[in-house]
Amino acid sequence: MSTVLVTGGSGYVGGHCILQLLAAGHDVRTTVRSLSREAAVRGEMRDAGANDERLIFFAADLGGDAGWAEAVSGSDYVLHVASPFPVGVPKDENELIAPARDGALRVLRAARDAGVKRVVMTSSFAAIGYGHDSRTAPFDETIWSDVNALRVSAYAKSKTIAERAAWDFVAAEGGALELSAVNPVVIIGPVLGHDLSTSVVFLKRLLDGAVPGCPRLYFGLVDVRDVADLHLRAMTDPAAKGERFLAVSGDFMLMVDIAKVLKAELGPLGKRVPARELPDWLVRLAAVADPSLRQVTGELGVRKNATSEKAQRVLGWAPRSNEVALVDTAESLQQHGLLKDAPNVAAV
Repeated sequence: MSTVLVTGGSGYVGGHCILQLLAAGHDVRTTVRSLSREAAVRGEMRDAGANDERLIFFAADLGGDAGWAEAVSGSDYVLHVASPFPVGVPKDENELIAPARDGALRVLRAARDAGVKRVVMTSSFAAIGYGHDSRTAPFDETIWSDVNALRVSAYAKSKTIAERAAWDFVAAEGGALELSAVNPVVIIGPVLGHDLSTSVVFLKRLLDGAVPGCPRLYFGLVDVRDVADLHLRAMTDPAAKGERFLAVSGDFMLMVDIAKVLKAELGPLGKRVPARELPDWLVRLAAVADPSLRQVTGELGVRKNATSEKAQRVLGWAPRSNEVALVDTAESLQQHGLLKDAPNVAAV
């Protein structure tokens, strides 16, 4: 088995990558911004049934060089998962762009210098499907977001600029280092603890009845377990060298249709989910006071879709359905006592 470094081990995708790597028998290293997070992450791994004896932690931050050489040393592969993803809109878009781009380059330099075989970078659909007009044809890996378009969010810019910088670095300075990229849509699925990702917070707000209705937004969905699986496939498959892979479970869904699935499949657990679609003018008005809405107002009514045909054909990837991912996310939140009025089943 190999030695694999996972950056951002305390994060949602990072945690699931660690779980699957340990289950496959690999020796795993992971970075966290502070070693004070180690105990919590180990606890989550054990609660999920993992043996964490082959898991080592290193302190390293995307914003600085300290710790990266030590973390990467001796690794055969690197899964570069860590990247900022805030709920609100930053005052300066460079608060997202700089750490995403510069952090990716730090990891790639350290990996090259340590003789790592391949880095798998967690990019995003945000690096593919933004800044374009509404369309019915599915997006694929040949397309890039237009960072100069007016309605493109700081997050989409950060993911696009960071991924492009990574490909440019490997082409110009990477030496023997190989690169693959995984581009997930909205990532949902079982949570490992109480520190929720932005995408799961979106579903939690629906389930808690914390939003009055559903903006006219299209979302692609993918289960975090399938995202981790795609990372592992891209890590070792020779056919993944130099390739991007979209990770999407099925057709994009309107937010109101996501709400309908939750209400139909979850019974009493879905009773608070709003069932009505909000007019665009009302969402724009609400965004004046709600920072979490400001990043999406430019996407109201913009139809999107994407295909994971390449990942399925080239790497044999077989994702769960949208419906399974939605239900499993909701039930996981309930089991951890994270929904309104829900008992903490996981602690019983």
